[in-house]
Amino acid sequence: MPLDIFVVMDPVGSIKIAKDTTFAMLLEAQRRGHRLHYVQPGGLHVEDGKAHANAAALAVRDDPHDWFELGSFARLEFDTGQIVLMRKDPPVDAEYLHDTHILGLAQNQGALVVNDPQGLRDFNEKLAAQLFPQCCPPTLISRSARQLKAFVAEHGEVVLKPLDGMGGRSIFRSYTGDPNLNVILETLTAGGHSLALIQRYIPEIRDGDKRILLVDGAPVEFCLARIPQGDEFRGNLAAGGRGEGRPLSDRDRWIAAQVGPEMKRRGMRFVGLDVIGEYLTEVNVTSPTCVRELDSQFGLNIAGQLFDALETSVSANA
Repeated sequence: MPLDIFVVMDPVGSIKIAKDTTFAMLLEAQRRGHRLHYVQPGGLHVEDGKAHANAAALAVRDDPHDWFELGSFARLEFDTGQIVLMRKDPPVDAEYLHDTHILGLAQNQGALVVNDPQGLRDFNEKLAAQLFPQCCPPTLISRSARQLKAFVAEHGEVVLKPLDGMGGRSIFRSYTGDPNLNVILETLTAGGHSLALIQRYIPEIRDGDKRILLVDGAPVEFCLARIPQGDEFRGNLAAGGRGEGRPLSDRDRWIAAQVGPEMKRRGMRFVGLDVIGEYLTEVNVTSPTCVRELDSQFGLNIAGQLFDALETSVSANA
């Protein structure tokens, strides 16, 4: 049965379709005969207690020069028989959080929202990994320069991050005796007012920062190792890393088994785990990527796995 698929995303005209996971989802939904609706950026709103969207009919094609076509925008009310893909990139700022509240109303009206709006609010992608400390490297999250410097003294070589970054932005590598450590801490904590995350440096980053995808809590059979290039220590594709597909290791499967059931329980239907060496470093829930790369390298259809699960959920609740 054809469904109405709404997508909340960054401007569709600016995406790079060869690497865009949201685009893979849209192609798969269209292939299945579902009706696509593109939510105008900033177009979610509430009227008389009901969630609505300014949305236009969307058609997509796998053509890097002409990949989408939009109809006219109209005001549509959320209802049963709809799936809403919340795929807007961070930052998870006040406007993002307000949109999740509106999508919570859409959920109450019967729409299936992916990922669950409350989960999007609850799971900061750096902090969420700390729900599974048995999977993580030594980690400290603090505003205190004194605590952060003591961590460096204990572990020798570290990586420091803001809690709200993405794509490798504002990630620092430091070490005991680093003359730049004070200014790194001042920058990340805004002089002691913002939380920063510090972890023991994992040398296995040279072999790649692995992205493991979970669909309804179960891992895809292959991961994408994002390997740093040149003098760069970050593996993020946005920072120039090279993507290399690999089968999951036994440790990867163990980590997925630790995290997956809780993600499924909380309605996080599509999740990306970041794993370096033997350690979980992040749990990505807002707009996990790497589907296009894995599909291409291994002949997979990961968006198809996702829509199999979502269609089953809609049918069960019809």
